[in-house]
Amino acid sequence: MTGLMIKIPKYSSKKRRLALLALLVMFCFPAALFAAVEKHNSIDRIVAIVNDDVITYVELATEVNVIKQQLRAQQTQLPPDNILEKQVLDRLVITRIQLQHAERRLLKVDDETLNKAIANIASQNGLDINDFRQALEASGMNYSEYRERIRNEIIVSRLQQREVQRKINVTDQEIEDFLANQDLQESTNEEYRLQHILLVVPEAAAAERIQAVKQKAQQLLERLQAGEDFSQVAIADSDGQQALTGGDLGWRKLAEIPTLFSDLVRNMQVGELSGVIRSPSGFHIIKLAEKRSSDVQHIVKQTLARHILIQTNELVASDEALERLQQLKQRIESGEDFAQIAKAHSDDKGSAADGGNLGWVNPGVMVREFEEAMNQLQPGEISVPVKTQFGWHLIKVEDRREHDNTEEFVKRQAGEFILQQKLGPALENWIRQIKDEAFVQLRL
Repeated sequence: MTGLMIKIPKYSSKKRRLALLALLVMFCFPAALFAAVEKHNSIDRIVAIVNDDVITYVELATEVNVIKQQLRAQQTQLPPDNILEKQVLDRLVITRIQLQHAERRLLKVDDETLNKAIANIASQNGLDINDFRQALEASGMNYSEYRERIRNEIIVSRLQQREVQRKINVTDQEIEDFLANQDLQESTNEEYRLQHILLVVPEAAAAERIQAVKQKAQQLLERLQAGEDFSQVAIADSDGQQALTGGDLGWRKLAEIPTLFSDLVRNMQVGELSGVIRSPSGFHIIKLAEKRSSDVQHIVKQTLARHILIQTNELVASDEALERLQQLKQRIESGEDFAQIAKAHSDDKGSAADGGNLGWVNPGVMVREFEEAMNQLQPGEISVPVKTQFGWHLIKVEDRREHDNTEEFVKRQAGEFILQQKLGPALENWIRQIKDEAFVQLRL
């Protein structure tokens, strides 16, 4: 909307938000979507109240439109509009509750972090940021709205890490027990793609309610066994977080699959359905969609490096630290020994005593700026001054090698597998808890 200036009157925050939504509909939404909104007589009709906030039909219609585009791109048959609206509204409610929790905890995502995240998404799609933006807008998506969507996804992810993932502990003993189990070790070679349907049972539900949900799960299983498409049934009926992707849980190692399912999955054939599975969250049905093997050998390119660090703080400004480091670099280039200079001047006391020696460095260990500069050096070369969050560095690469760190890699993978086993059920329980605690009134 280049050249278009819109002034919004100083209404109350709620009225202002609704006025903005009205303008977005007029100027940004496709004609088909506008017609759908007009059909419901009022663009600001409230379809859900979530604590002290509301979800409007415009928000719901926008999200439904996005989901439809995604399902068409996946060549998935669209469910009836009323079923899709119900599922999308439920997801919007859960997201809104989480964003409210994040706001109370002052969790925010700055523009620099957001820009990097979107640049990464563009890169993964083989595009630069400008081409990515053009592609989004060509598909009918407003770029500013897309940015806020990604910002909210990052906020929700950080909230889940804080409230759920960081509270999960994986002990050294658990890792040792995992590695001692030959069956589990061998399972790291196998990967499984599962589809999942969950029917939630509220906490403290009456016996009649539990029985009704169980009967519904059994009916869904019978429909699937009779040949109905799993994705369609999941989109229409599942309460799981992946419902709108057809219940697809993606590729997982056996140890990453919740223990509730892992013993079943090990013995399932591709395309096979489980029975109805009971858990504290509710009733589940899973399908083994695909299975593949992978090589566990892990070869990395290690760098033997040294560095000199001049820290910046209240007493040492960035310019001063840079100047000191440049002087040290001149002395090294004049023939003084890098290791001796590091011992005498580096603020990294851990490595300074050993002449700035960092040992053999694995990829991904150092902060991004340091690693990028280090990777550009040949053995024997010294970098220009490099700035990171810790201060200014001089980096010297001594050597490089190909290293088989499979044993270390497998240990890290084991810890990650155990974490994922615990995380899935914990996240489901936490989402159910915050939803039960919230005031939610649906008006769809």
